[in-house]
Amino acid sequence: MNIVRSPRPWLLLLAASVLYLWGLGSSGWANAYYSAAVQAGSESWRAMFFGSFDAAGSITVDKPPLSLWPMALSARVLGLSAWSMLLPQALMGVATVAVVHHGVRRATGSGGAALLAGAAMALTPVAVLMFRFNNPDGLLVLLLACAAVATLRAVEGERAVPWLVLAGSLVGLAFLTKMLQAFLVLPALAATYAVFATVPFWRRVGHLLIAFAAMVAAGSWWVVAVELWPRDDRPFIGGSQHNSAVELVLGYNGIGRLTGNQTGSVTTTTGGWGTTGPLRLLDPDTGGQASWLLPAAAVLAVTALWLTRRTTDRVRPALVLWLGWAGVTFLVFSQMNGIFHDYYTVALAPAVASMVGLGTHVLWQHRAERLAVRGMAAAVAATGVMALVVLWPQRGWQPWLPWLVAGLAVVAGWHLVRAHRHAVPLGTGFAAAALVMAFAGPAAYSVTTARTPHGGAVPAAGPHAASAPTYVGSRVGDLLATSTASPTLRRYLLRDAGSYTWVAAVTGANSAAGFQLATDRPVMPVGGFNGTDPSPTLRQFRRHVAADRIHFFIAGGGRLVKETGEAGPTGPGAAPEVVRTGSDVSERIERWVARRFSPVVIDGVTVYDLSPVPEPLWAAASRAASTGR
Repeated sequence: MNIVRSPRPWLLLLAASVLYLWGLGSSGWANAYYSAAVQAGSESWRAMFFGSFDAAGSITVDKPPLSLWPMALSARVLGLSAWSMLLPQALMGVATVAVVHHGVRRATGSGGAALLAGAAMALTPVAVLMFRFNNPDGLLVLLLACAAVATLRAVEGERAVPWLVLAGSLVGLAFLTKMLQAFLVLPALAATYAVFATVPFWRRVGHLLIAFAAMVAAGSWWVVAVELWPRDDRPFIGGSQHNSAVELVLGYNGIGRLTGNQTGSVTTTTGGWGTTGPLRLLDPDTGGQASWLLPAAAVLAVTALWLTRRTTDRVRPALVLWLGWAGVTFLVFSQMNGIFHDYYTVALAPAVASMVGLGTHVLWQHRAERLAVRGMAAAVAATGVMALVVLWPQRGWQPWLPWLVAGLAVVAGWHLVRAHRHAVPLGTGFAAAALVMAFAGPAAYSVTTARTPHGGAVPAAGPHAASAPTYVGSRVGDLLATSTASPTLRRYLLRDAGSYTWVAAVTGANSAAGFQLATDRPVMPVGGFNGTDPSPTLRQFRRHVAADRIHFFIAGGGRLVKETGEAGPTGPGAAPEVVRTGSDVSERIERWVARRFSPVVIDGVTVYDLSPVPEPLWAAASRAASTGR
């Protein structure tokens, strides 16, 4: 059946569009850290190119800028709003569903298998979250899924080099989205072409080298441009300690993610971010993001590879590619000692969805064979167990859902046992029970995720994920939550705003983000995202103040959830302390401001006006002694 004439793909894409676009602006500024950079990019082409946090160009975000560009361009065309900023993200989600559908359809020739894979992609809860949010992961997933499909086209042999150049370029662009995470798919892409391409061996090697060159060119040009640009004439590179994009690639966003040695980040006294190991992605919290079908997908893919061992069609290369993608990503995420958040698992979604579609197609074709029946039985059991692992701790949310899944798993299992014992072919009864059982949990999670506003730096899908908080008054914000400004504080910050480069400065980018979005004026995030980047230095900050470039300093920004040395629970089960690493320049700047300028408290927020002539040192010392500072 011709895919263009089939209504089913368009129904799938329509459903995905509704899921990703309905109530899109409900999360407000979502991750205000990136929203501030989008605002800056919508006002300044220079800020947009560098990925600067503020239009004045003090410091960049701690990622490459590619994911910010579609949002900034949308804001330029449609005007800056939460909806215009998130619109490109939602469209990327629909495009990713289409790419997964197309890849499975081309490999199998089956519209049903493609529809199954597309539905699995669309209903992955963390995909619903990320394609309605402004983190870079949405663009990363789209680019890598396109690279995978382009590689499979190259394997087919027609115009292999152009397809490989496209695949390499897409991986390079993914690098400019989230740096080294993009390279997790490289082993799968390279191995698939090396094993399944029909050209002679050395031509394969040559083709892969061409693809590698395309990847380097597409992924390195921005890094090279930044490194060659005079450092005094561009923003400081956020996330680095020495104003270097190369350092950001190899350290904070590179090897440090694996080892946990990320200078300029935050860490815990236990030295990691959660328990590492093979069960990390299968626990109730992380598993509810993208792992609902992961065990079943692995079973289906491995069984399908064995059943197709004597064939030479397009299914086997696709199975190897997606299985390799999922395997490497699962292994790396399971063992990461550096910063790890549950939403990273959206990188698994295209591979899991594709393996489900491909594997189900192959096993259904061989359903008269015992191995296929056993493979389906294992997949049903794995899906049921994984669903109960996620849903049982949440049974207070929808008490009927775990029982529905368990009941449908029993029905599907009965069909399988009957088919195995009596050589009866599987029919629509088994298919219906297995499909509803497999999708009931993730669909419920996905709808709930779409209906729930999400904010902050660490969003999560599911029924009990934190929604975006609403504050009536002022709030300085902290490491992971953004600031808010009351009308009174906003008016105060905007006094004579046109006379200053930055209306205010505050430690930490999340603390700065809310004030910048509220005033629509640049706010300097001292120390970058974590408050641990040496930008600006104390000397630079003092020069800015002397030149009347910074009007106010807002105290209390960039605080951690639990500072070292503060009282907290101790003993077994106590949460580990979160500690800073990197530069302490932001603390020195805060101390200097407190010694030299007088504070004013506005709606609970302490603000220093840096424009008056500062107090003499003897007066500042006397005031500090009297107030205990």
